[in-house]
Amino acid sequence: MSDVSRRQMLTTGAVGIAGFAAAIATQSAQANTQDPPEPQTSVNPNGRFTGQVVLITGATSGIGEATARAFAAEGATVHFCGRREVLGEQVAQSIRDAGGKAIYQRADVRIEDDVKAFVNSCVEQHGRIDIAFNNAGIFMTPAEIQDIPLDNFIDILTTNTVGEFLCLKYEIPQMRRQGGGNIINMASVAGHVGFRTTAHYNASKHGVIGLTKAAAQENADHNIRINSISPLAVDTPQLRESFAFQGITYEQAVQGFVTKRIMTTHEMSEAVMFLASNQATSMTGMDLDVTGGQLAG
Repeated sequence: MSDVSRRQMLTTGAVGIAGFAAAIATQSAQANTQDPPEPQTSVNPNGRFTGQVVLITGATSGIGEATARAFAAEGATVHFCGRREVLGEQVAQSIRDAGGKAIYQRADVRIEDDVKAFVNSCVEQHGRIDIAFNNAGIFMTPAEIQDIPLDNFIDILTTNTVGEFLCLKYEIPQMRRQGGGNIINMASVAGHVGFRTTAHYNASKHGVIGLTKAAAQENADHNIRINSISPLAVDTPQLRESFAFQGITYEQAVQGFVTKRIMTTHEMSEAVMFLASNQATSMTGMDLDVTGGQLAG
């Protein structure tokens, strides 16, 4: 109910009731779906993930970058990749300048040798992988199925689905050797519904959810939890490019959303950290709905 129990409310009279009401009001303010919290910028040396090694793909911007910063702020050592070397080095350096621990390595998740080298390098440098966030992915040029070029369809599937398969292929053996671990995959609201003009993206994210469920069942008895998250629209460079291409504004886009706003990258990083934490030890093989209620209907 709250930190203030019903027993306290009943036994302390009017003063207790007033205190209870104040506690509930405070909690309501904290739970405001329209005013998400700001990210933590200072590093907590005794944070929730101190001493843990976190592997992240696609962390040169957007959700991946926000999650790398969030884990580092909570004391983790972050080893991340992306294709854009200049951005990657800038992100890693800014995390280190803030007191965090981060290493950037160039890798393309579409290339098996790159993924293998990325995972192996993390283990060689840090000794283990406690948490992996398989985040790398690309969006697409909207088009109806008959107008989607085959090479574009293949590129979407290769990056978003095959890329996550390759990450799992090399992360899981390492986590089995070390006695356990935690993997979070990047899915999407498009992995649950079929949007017009995005069949290639829909197919790729449906595939991610299927991979997640199968991998979770195969590895539960190896002490490895595997889940995914499904955002709706998150304020990233990728989303801005998509809206610009389609000629729509944020205000126009959110009219069809249950929670009439764009989600933040920080909110997504908090969802990833929840799934990676000891608060979620009973959760594996699930896809966490972080759409602001869009999948509730």
